[in-house]
Amino acid sequence: MTTLLISQQNYADHATPHGHPERADRIAAVLEALSRPRFDRLLRRDAISGDLTLAELVHGPGYLGQLRDARPAEGIGQLDADTFVSANSMAAAATGLGGALDALDAVLLGAADNAFCAIRPPGHHAEAATPMGFCLINTVAIVAREAQRKYGAERVAIIDFDVHHGNGTQDIFQADPSVFYASTHQMPLYPGTGKASETGVGNINNTPLDPNSDGQSMREAYLTRVLPALVDFSPDLILISAGFDAHERDPLAQLRWQSSDYGWLTGKLMDVADRCCGNRIVSLLEGGYDLKGLAGGVSHHVAMLMDGAIGRLDE
Repeated sequence: MTTLLISQQNYADHATPHGHPERADRIAAVLEALSRPRFDRLLRRDAISGDLTLAELVHGPGYLGQLRDARPAEGIGQLDADTFVSANSMAAAATGLGGALDALDAVLLGAADNAFCAIRPPGHHAEAATPMGFCLINTVAIVAREAQRKYGAERVAIIDFDVHHGNGTQDIFQADPSVFYASTHQMPLYPGTGKASETGVGNINNTPLDPNSDGQSMREAYLTRVLPALVDFSPDLILISAGFDAHERDPLAQLRWQSSDYGWLTGKLMDVADRCCGNRIVSLLEGGYDLKGLAGGVSHHVAMLMDGAIGRLDE
């Protein structure tokens, strides 16, 4: 497989308060892990700045103005209890969007089989009208809409394995049968959404996981619930909200996944991509707040994207 890695140094320009878990060190840890010889075959590109007005594909017309008004001339402004915006945050968000859209172009035009975007700030908590949960714009949702608008994708799937439910992505697409959203997440946990009964118009697949459950529980959830529903949806493209905070080391949750669990899960998603959509996968970094756990999970995720699927859906 040909795997594209996209990142950029200016993600460090999105400043958060000292001690905040969503910090610039996260990208540095990911890029250090992916600098090892094991990953020499990666195609690498610096993310370019994207057009933030594309956020209006999923957010309201006043949304960007709301963020810009909250942005201080210097220092750090606060949007809610744990979401912050600094002077250069919008530039970082634009580069995150530009990198993700570049990855979409590369995969859909055949320059790469799949892509991983090491970007920040994360996005899956940002609702249509409300930034929250460390997230400013919902990048994965914008990419889904751009795949439909620019490339005519009829069915886009978003698989979210962050330990926190992607309430923003669900909020944006819950009435849209052309987008399938599946999430495995710890419950109870922030933001409190993601019950199995939340099904949208049949396009939402939530599978809550109990605190202290391990990778075996995750595997059962995907084999029995998520993967069959994903195959039934038969997507033209798979997007991944790739959070690595279900790792046993993560300080913000209590799941017990190992780094190797992310490789297994990635392989299963690649099985579906091979079967349904010509291997087309674009993965975007979301959470993951222990640097060692983040690096380990990303390493297994990207190694599997590079090497191709192992195993079949019934294993």
